[in-house]
Amino acid sequence: MWRPGNWSTPSPQPSRSASPPLQINNNAIPQRSYAPSPLGRRPTTGAVRPPLNHRSSMLSLAGGNTPNMSTTSLPGQLIQQQGVGYRKAVSMPLPPGVRDPIGVLEGILGVPVGMKEKADSVDEIPKLEYGEGIDFGGLSLEEFVKAGTGDGNLPKIREYNEQSVEDYENEKEKFQDLHRSIKACDEVLKSVELYLSAFQTDLGTVSGEIESLQNRSMNLNKQLENRKAVEKLLGPIVDDIVLPPNDVRRLVEGDVNDTWVKALYETDRRISAIEAKDPAKVKAVREVLPELEKITHKTIERVRDFFVSRIKALRTPGANAQLIQQQGFLQYQQLFHFMANHHSQLAEEIAQAYTNTMRWYYSTYFQRYHKTFEKLKLHTMDKNDVLGHEEPTRNGGIMPSLKGSSGPTYDPFNIGRRIEILRNRTAPIMTAYQAEDDKTTHYPEYHFRHFNAALIENGSSEYTFISEFFAHKKYDQISHMFNQIFEQAFNLGKAFTKSLTDNTFDSLGLLICVRLNQYALFEMQKRRIPAAEGYLNATNMLLWPRFQIVMDAHCESLRRVNTNSRMLTAVSGPASRQSAAPHFLTQRFASLLQGILSLSAEAGDDEPVQNSVGRLRSDFEAFLTRLSSGISDPRKRERFLFNNYSLILTIIGVSSHSNDTDGKLAVEQKQHFEALKSAFRE
Repeated sequence: MWRPGNWSTPSPQPSRSASPPLQINNNAIPQRSYAPSPLGRRPTTGAVRPPLNHRSSMLSLAGGNTPNMSTTSLPGQLIQQQGVGYRKAVSMPLPPGVRDPIGVLEGILGVPVGMKEKADSVDEIPKLEYGEGIDFGGLSLEEFVKAGTGDGNLPKIREYNEQSVEDYENEKEKFQDLHRSIKACDEVLKSVELYLSAFQTDLGTVSGEIESLQNRSMNLNKQLENRKAVEKLLGPIVDDIVLPPNDVRRLVEGDVNDTWVKALYETDRRISAIEAKDPAKVKAVREVLPELEKITHKTIERVRDFFVSRIKALRTPGANAQLIQQQGFLQYQQLFHFMANHHSQLAEEIAQAYTNTMRWYYSTYFQRYHKTFEKLKLHTMDKNDVLGHEEPTRNGGIMPSLKGSSGPTYDPFNIGRRIEILRNRTAPIMTAYQAEDDKTTHYPEYHFRHFNAALIENGSSEYTFISEFFAHKKYDQISHMFNQIFEQAFNLGKAFTKSLTDNTFDSLGLLICVRLNQYALFEMQKRRIPAAEGYLNATNMLLWPRFQIVMDAHCESLRRVNTNSRMLTAVSGPASRQSAAPHFLTQRFASLLQGILSLSAEAGDDEPVQNSVGRLRSDFEAFLTRLSSGISDPRKRERFLFNNYSLILTIIGVSSHSNDTDGKLAVEQKQHFEALKSAFRE
């Protein structure tokens, strides 16, 4: 455990300055940068302390014979080499990352071990100055001592050994303290070693657990990625299949409102998505289909009850059909489409119930409206109001089916303000309540306009509603449904028009009704409502023939005047033959012609008005020619014709500033009468 090199030389006074003895006490141990034994650190627990080296064997010499006594001397070269290796070992710096053993020992013991020596004193290694040249001669140490009694050098060696032993005995307690300290250090190091071994084992365990956690984390990440990928694929499918419980509860138990409609929309979307999937491939679809069927049946039942209640509301007296249609039907149009998609037969039954209800509604409404117009006063023009009648009467009767009244005097040949009804086509429609309080006498076109305008507007609104609400139906089905609803109302309208026109001789009123009907027809085409064209065409078929009949009556009356000498004499009179003033029939003719031309400003070439005007003009010119033949003076006769044609041109608007008579037909008539006027100009 120590190096006694200072005492191995034969010098009687060994130098102790080169390597002073170790100073050991109970509190301090000299600090060294190398291990105290050349054999290195002690082995692990259970190992035996290694035997002393060759230098420590010298201490056994004083103790007597030992079985391991060496018989050979130690070569000095080897000793020098060991010294060199030892110095090299202690002078080498610590490896990187290795702590100072003395510092570690101080941390374990908790007390300072001692001060470090200076670098130069550490490098001083005791040298074996004595005994390096001793030759044992092949003897053991014991034999060498016995044989060397006669040698002069032996007493010195023995003296040295005895002195060394004495010094050792003096320092024995210190060495024992050192030995005990070293043993205590060994025990502490042993416990540290056990602690470090346990710590290393724990570190290994922790490392294994960390590695296990890393593996689990990697597996969890992979599982998470896989689940995200699966969720990305299955998420929309699951969302389509799963029905929210709140929506189901709302559909079964909640009130039908906007929230209910939204829940139905989501449910219908999911039902469509589920029905699009193959139940044989998706188990969830097979499981949810029975529940979907139950929910669908319950929802259809609630939708049916909802629309039945709305249809019943239409039968309430004084109900506003358009308001109910907007708030009770169109606002919940999606509900009916749901029922039509999932139960078409029930949807058809609801549609038929609506059709029957609205047919009753419009029939009842227009019957009341018709009865109201029957009570209105009407200017009735009979056969006495034709153009060639001598003194046309001013009967104030009404239609046979209408209540008679003695209205104010009227002019059946002058259009006057009657044309305003065409210019104010967007004027409000008279309601039944207003008609009941109206005491004014009106022309036939007034009744015709209000009744047919109400019929057309209601028909337009109803057709628009049917097309939008029953959008799942085809065009011919919608037209058939519309005709079923308005069949009775249209028949009532045609009957009303026929009652107005059958017995009248009001040609201007008939032509105004024709223009109103044409405007209604154009408006229906503009709104793209072809279902009402049948009624409007049928109305035209009632108006045009009656207009032709009345125009023929005017022409016939003029022809009767020409062929009847008695009537011709009565018309002309003795004084008239001598006068060049225009005849009163000329004013009638001009007023009637001006009214017809004003109503025909936008007339087409295919209308019967042009032929009727041509016949009426020819008969009237024949009448003037026949009437002028009774005047004997040619100049007076020409002046008579000139004055009559001038009056006609003045009335029909020969001035370019007149806007009453425009159009192709008016231009032709003006040019014709202008030529006649020029022909008889003086």
